[in-house]
Amino acid sequence: MSSDPWGRVDETGTVYVRTADGEKVVGSWQAGSPDEALAYFERKYEGLVVEIGLLEKRVRTTDLSSKDAMAAIGHLREQVDAHHAVGDLDALRGRLDKLVELVDKRREERKAQRARQSEEARQAKEALVVEAEELAQSDQWRSAGERLRALVDTWKGLPRLDRKSDDELWHRFSHARSAFSKRRKQHFAQLDAQREEARRIKEQLVGEAEALSGSTDWGPTAARYRDLMAQWKAAGRAQREHEEELWNRFRGAQDVFFAARSSVFAERDAEQAENLKLKEELAGEAEKLLPVTDLKAARAAFRQINERWEAIGHVPRDARPKVEGRMHAVERAIQEAEEAEWRRTNPEARARAAGLTGQLQAAVDKLKGQIEQARAQGNTAKAEKLERELEGRQALLDQALKGLQEFGG
Repeated sequence: MSSDPWGRVDETGTVYVRTADGEKVVGSWQAGSPDEALAYFERKYEGLVVEIGLLEKRVRTTDLSSKDAMAAIGHLREQVDAHHAVGDLDALRGRLDKLVELVDKRREERKAQRARQSEEARQAKEALVVEAEELAQSDQWRSAGERLRALVDTWKGLPRLDRKSDDELWHRFSHARSAFSKRRKQHFAQLDAQREEARRIKEQLVGEAEALSGSTDWGPTAARYRDLMAQWKAAGRAQREHEEELWNRFRGAQDVFFAARSSVFAERDAEQAENLKLKEELAGEAEKLLPVTDLKAARAAFRQINERWEAIGHVPRDARPKVEGRMHAVERAIQEAEEAEWRRTNPEARARAAGLTGQLQAAVDKLKGQIEQARAQGNTAKAEKLERELEGRQALLDQALKGLQEFGG
């Protein structure tokens, strides 16, 4: 017979293990000594210790599911309860009980974690739905479309919720995308219609521009081209494949007209520059007539110069006031000389001037006599007053005499 703290072998070869509920038969051993029997069943016990230790480690350190963990615990518990090992089986049962508690705790933790993850996924999907519904109203077709596609990828990466919640959120999300796509399709359909209308209008404008390109009616045609350009801008853009071709034709027609006009204007400018040179020479010739000493000769010479002036033609607009001003100055000087000559030779005016002179001379002579009389009488104050009056009358007489001299005496 052999024994140790946890088991023994009786004389029949029966092996027992000691438990809290008393001894339990482990098995029968007939092949060797009792010590070998205990050693064999003790090794089986150590095997259970190792398996339980490995299971404890897996439960603590891996994502072993609760179901698989409980199955493994049940399997080990069956082996422990079968009492086919010698050792502290009650301690193994205690470790398995604690392992069950750990698995239950991990199950609750995972359940809570799944609940958190589910709530986070719900919130994330709700945020995606809200953003998608906002984007559905956007007119930023490119950026909003790209963002909606990115939201779809984000949605696919999120965990599924319960079917009802997931379906409801997906319906809103999908509806928002569809609404945006419908609005975008309508927008581009309208844009296509507008561009087609713009193409039709611009083809008409091109036709008129090409018809005008050979016109020599420079002013009205240039004004019409400005009107056509304003209409072109107001028409909007045509389709890309038509816009450039139409613009090249439109611009080309204008270029033909304006190049021709520029050529003509360049010739005109050269002619007007030559005209200006000739008129400046004539203005200088006219200015030599001043001052007027021989009115008749000056008048005849100016008339001949003016006839040559009128035959020359236009000069540049910016130079016109100066050169014409020189001629007008000579013309005014001759006119003033004519007016002076007329006044000098006018009999009525000469008679009026002579009459006025005579009246003033009589008034001066009278005042002189009164002054002499006042001084003879010793009335100095009256004499001084009359002398002041005499000064004024004498000044008027001098002026009248000068005017009379202009009439030749």
